[in-house]
Amino acid sequence: MGPMGRHARGGRNWEGFGPDPYLAGVATNASVIGIQSAGVQACAKHLVANEQETQRSLTVSDDGSIVEAISSNVDDRTLHELYLWPFGNAVKAGTSTVMCSYNRLNGSYACANSDLLTKVLKDELAFPGYVLSDWYATHATESSANGGLDIEMPGNVSALAGAAYFGDALREAVDEGRVTEKRLNDMAKRVMTPYFRLGQDQDFPTIDPATGPVFYTLQFGHQVSSFISPLPEVEARDVRENHADVVREVGSAGTVLLKNINGTLPLERVANVGVFGNDAGDPVIGSAFIDINTHPEGYEFGTFAVGGGSGAVRYTDLISPLEAVRDYVKSYGGRVQLVLDNDLLAQGGFNTVYPTPDVCLLFLKAYATESADRASIDLQFNATKAVESTAAVCPNTIVVTHGPGVVLMPWADNENVTAILAAHYPGEQTGNSIVDVLWGAVEPSGRLPYTIPKKLSDYGPDIVESPDSDAPDGWQANFTEGQAIDYRYFDSVGIAPQYEFGFGLGYTTFDVSEPLQAHVNATLSPVADKSKGTQPGGLVDLWSPVASASVEITNTGNRTGFAVTQLYVSFPQDTTPEGTPVKVLRGFSKSKLDAGESKSVHFELLRRDLSFWDSNKEEWIIPEGTFTFLVGFSSRDIRNRVETAIFP
Repeated sequence: MGPMGRHARGGRNWEGFGPDPYLAGVATNASVIGIQSAGVQACAKHLVANEQETQRSLTVSDDGSIVEAISSNVDDRTLHELYLWPFGNAVKAGTSTVMCSYNRLNGSYACANSDLLTKVLKDELAFPGYVLSDWYATHATESSANGGLDIEMPGNVSALAGAAYFGDALREAVDEGRVTEKRLNDMAKRVMTPYFRLGQDQDFPTIDPATGPVFYTLQFGHQVSSFISPLPEVEARDVRENHADVVREVGSAGTVLLKNINGTLPLERVANVGVFGNDAGDPVIGSAFIDINTHPEGYEFGTFAVGGGSGAVRYTDLISPLEAVRDYVKSYGGRVQLVLDNDLLAQGGFNTVYPTPDVCLLFLKAYATESADRASIDLQFNATKAVESTAAVCPNTIVVTHGPGVVLMPWADNENVTAILAAHYPGEQTGNSIVDVLWGAVEPSGRLPYTIPKKLSDYGPDIVESPDSDAPDGWQANFTEGQAIDYRYFDSVGIAPQYEFGFGLGYTTFDVSEPLQAHVNATLSPVADKSKGTQPGGLVDLWSPVASASVEITNTGNRTGFAVTQLYVSFPQDTTPEGTPVKVLRGFSKSKLDAGESKSVHFELLRRDLSFWDSNKEEWIIPEGTFTFLVGFSSRDIRNRVETAIFP
């Protein structure tokens, strides 16, 4: 699940599902079910509030003194309604394991925080699986084991791997009575239960023999360090099947069309195409990149199809945008001209381009990686000047961005920038995916899972960078904004974004053709019925349907397309605590409609969808008062609404 995305500069935001808990919860549920349907254990991570990479782990100064990891200081309501929410979905879906985060939570390391791991995760959410640490996120034996940690990663795999706190140390703690045998047995039961539940004891594949050589070659090169036994090169198992087709489809589906003036897209079979920008071609560094210390912005030349860190992969068959565009244009007899150096573009170096292309495709990029937060949310490598100079020459400039999420677009209103596509990190079929969208083989159906601001300061308080970094406990991140992140923050302060959460265009248009209808169960009670018991995910009654909403939508354009209808709910402000968001996402649905076709869209709301967390009573409560249900096609594009009184 990654971080929620408290701030746009978070280095690992691209690994998550976006800053809305409902959206993240739905995506998490589907991910867990999909992974475990193949007999593979799903791991939900990172628990919790791992919202920055800067000082995410403790560091040791030159004099040997320890500087503790950042403490994410989060109030109980915000924890439940925002950061913990998707973990509830993960547990409900049956995730085998949860990984605790590097950071501290309210002063205590997440992997030794008994309130978090035992009280909340294992008791309140009734999580039956095991908790494991991220690599080197364990800092003690007794407090970690008693706090709820079940597996330490990586463990004592090597004397050179650093200190290990479980293994022999855990056995010693049990022998001395600092950790009970009961707790040890619980750890073992939690670890082994998913193994048998998923049938991994029956005909489960062995580890690919190429795993070790690939890893060590990436880390140490072909001249493997002497402390590691030489590993022979072996062929990796071919498990690709139709994966390329799936990656291509997902890459297209995740592309968001942000601007499309006068039907610029989809393209016709234009005769003269320009391909510009340093993101268009093949990477010049090979099929993997890890050198973030010397190149924090990533490599200069070559497309960004994936971010860095633990989520990165070694490409096996990367199809760059340049390759895909050139192959497609050549297939109908067209011509491709190119300039891939952003600095040259910024200087107006178009003297090699003649005649002016009918369409100029400008590919720009931004890099993000584990272990470092982004220095800015700008597109990199002189991107803004590259856009301005390209658009000055080419009145039909289409910008395609590859990046980790939020990037600034100060050129978005340039009249010669006729279309903008946010293609994110689409994987190794990136070129084919974007060609499918550009030429209309695939209808753009992606919608923004975050808000793009007009300037960085619009996004709220900056990410914590450098407090008293020499003090042992100097790194503190106070989440004083509560739930007001991303569109919730923009709503609370009334700032107009460049492109709002949920926004995205298609090649057709949609409208609400019948009024929104909402129904709340007449027998609804303010609190969950505890007599129904608890199951993975928490109280059974929290997952009971209590309300519904429906609306009819119509394709008002002239071609088939996908409508992404979104349901938001505004809680009564007078009967909920201060800090209640203006509105929150509580449903979305993608519908394929032919031109002129109408469809009814139905949303089901669960008890927790209409509840807030009462920190004093430590329970979910549906407040008395008037709820407003809002339906539209983004957080700002609301087409219809209806008010419903609950417990009048």
